Amino acid sequence: MTARASHKTEAFVLKSFSYGESDLIVTFFSRDYGKVKGIAKGAKRSQKRFVNVFEPFSLTSVNFTIKNRDALAFIDACDVIDPYAPLRQNLEKSLVASYFTDLVDHFSPEGKVNERLFALLADFLSLIARENTSDAILRFFEIRLLKYAGFEPTLGACIRCKSPLANGASYSFFAREGGIICPFCMPSEAPDLKISAGTIRTLILGRDMDIEKIRTVIFPSPLAAEARHMMRHFITHVLGKEIKSLNVLEQVRRYCL
Repeated sequence: MTARASHKTEAFVLKSFSYGESDLIVTFFSRDYGKVKGIAKGAKRSQKRFVNVFEPFSLTSVNFTIKNRDALAFIDACDVIDPYAPLRQNLEKSLVASYFTDLVDHFSPEGKVNERLFALLADFLSLIARENTSDAILRFFEIRLLKYAGFEPTLGACIRCKSPLANGASYSFFAREGGIICPFCMPSEAPDLKISAGTIRTLILGRDMDIEKIRTVIFPSPLAAEARHMMRHFITHVLGKEIKSLNVLEQVRRYCL
């Protein structure tokens, strides 16, 4: 019989769902092992071991054993390090945090370590715990996630002639080609959408700037709308589907906030 390897790591809870009468299947994104899916036996009946430890976007210390990379892990113990309580006390912040973890889940293959993506999620959850949410925070999380996951669109230059971004110009964005096309290289087919140089420069700024300065960035409404449409379209193109948590967030913002 193959021995089960035992591991301990810090991990964010991405999601969980019921399995049978008393068990939970939990998906974590860990610092040391990437995305891990495991079963917590008796979690729904637990009065001690697993009480309130599997709440989405909580940072936990999890102990698990696993036979091989493709097997379901067995969760032996889990303790909350940071529940991000301020996020749970505010509907919009909670929905934004859920969207962030949803994106990490969709862009993280099981078992692939990505320390920069782990740090990104930790940094942005801490940021929205102490700051108001904004279009800039959402878009800058998205563009950084795409970069760290290996799907960053080309924004600094035309993907065809390689000419650098020019102030005042209007560009065309083509998701299937992975970037922007300048007016001189514009193909005959209609673009996915038009996007201004100002919007592109703001996204590039947010991709690289110190996270503590993000709260100072003001996204004018026209630029924010362009960036929102572009990022949503590109993420949907890459994944082949829409992110449901983003739809929920936008609906709640539209009708309730």
